[in-house]
Amino acid sequence: MTAPMPDVVLHEYGPAVSVPLGAAAGRTLAASGVLQSATPDPARDGHWLLRAGSRVGALRTPGGPVVRIMPKTPVNRIFFLLGFSLDPERAWRDDREGAVDTGAYDDVVPALAHAVERQVDAALRRGLLQGYREVQESSLVVRGRIREAEQIRRHFGRTPPVEIAYDAYTAGTAENRILRAAVERLLRLPGVPWPVRRRLAHQRVRLADALPLVRGQELPRWQPSRLNLRYQSALRLCAAVLRGSSPEHLPPGADPLAVDGFLFDMNQMFEDFVTVALSEALKEHGLAPRLQDPHHLDTAGLVRIRPDLVVRTGDGRTPIAVVDAKYKVEKADGRLNADLYQALAYATVLGLREAHLVYAAGRLPTRFHEVRGTAVGADGRGVRLYRHSVDLSREPEQLMSALRDIAGRLVHAGSPA
Repeated sequence: MTAPMPDVVLHEYGPAVSVPLGAAAGRTLAASGVLQSATPDPARDGHWLLRAGSRVGALRTPGGPVVRIMPKTPVNRIFFLLGFSLDPERAWRDDREGAVDTGAYDDVVPALAHAVERQVDAALRRGLLQGYREVQESSLVVRGRIREAEQIRRHFGRTPPVEIAYDAYTAGTAENRILRAAVERLLRLPGVPWPVRRRLAHQRVRLADALPLVRGQELPRWQPSRLNLRYQSALRLCAAVLRGSSPEHLPPGADPLAVDGFLFDMNQMFEDFVTVALSEALKEHGLAPRLQDPHHLDTAGLVRIRPDLVVRTGDGRTPIAVVDAKYKVEKADGRLNADLYQALAYATVLGLREAHLVYAAGRLPTRFHEVRGTAVGADGRGVRLYRHSVDLSREPEQLMSALRDIAGRLVHAGSPA
């Protein structure tokens, strides 16, 4: 019996690691795009140099080892960012509401599996949520309404059987189907600890009456209501699991490559957290934040730009501030020219006197660059490009305080310096 291949451990944005890897598995990883880079090691035959980027979690390719990507940010903080983004209104009122129970696990996949199982268990504590679902089938007796078009197409109008449709009161609701799909997905992931796997299997049995989802299809839609209130936290987390699981990638001229695992994109998570948190703070001031607000750089409308967050007056008409979130460590020389050029373009198009960049870059003080040749008005002040930083290692209440401070700067963005 062949011994299992040892796990490969990489670190988010860490140095490349040389690992023994078959050519097929190496090519699959390289084509998938889930790593920063994957190239044959020129110094060692049968080895590949693997370097992780912004995605953290675990993945496995057919015939290859499990690759675990460890985050720089503490796992419990990652899940705070996730919980906040999933339910910002509750989390903004009280940062404890954004907490996701990750147990004692300090790795992404075990912590995720534990969190989902705990939330599913809480959702099902009072039994399965049931509801009406339309059923379409062939039957020997008439029930509900006859599907006349299908009756004619399939049976030329003869009866029986009869093509019917009716509403069934069942546990096969969209909510239960999403929970079941997430539980089953986690049971297939590498790196889920045995105690958590056992509890997930128990939840799968409880959800057995819910129809399984077809992989690759869109998730069924559900609407928040009083009836599914106890499900809502679990549903949001399970949907995040299903969106982040087993990404399929289509390299040019090739078939889709299935990479089995779960990955958080820290770039996207940080952007979501910053823009959602700032939006909640700005709403308290009567302003209208717009996420991913589309504009064009040129008068011909050929060059499209989409700032992460545009802050508008309460009526939504006039922009007063623009924000772009950047999850990356500042370069040693501090020159983030491309980011500054991008911020200047946003300010120019929107007619603003300042633009704001928010980095996950530690405890650096807020600073700004005043752009030469852009001075307008009596004060002679040019366009200012502000750089803020948010330290993700801090406690949730400190994170929230830092974002409130940035929001306060945005509120007064239109006033003279």
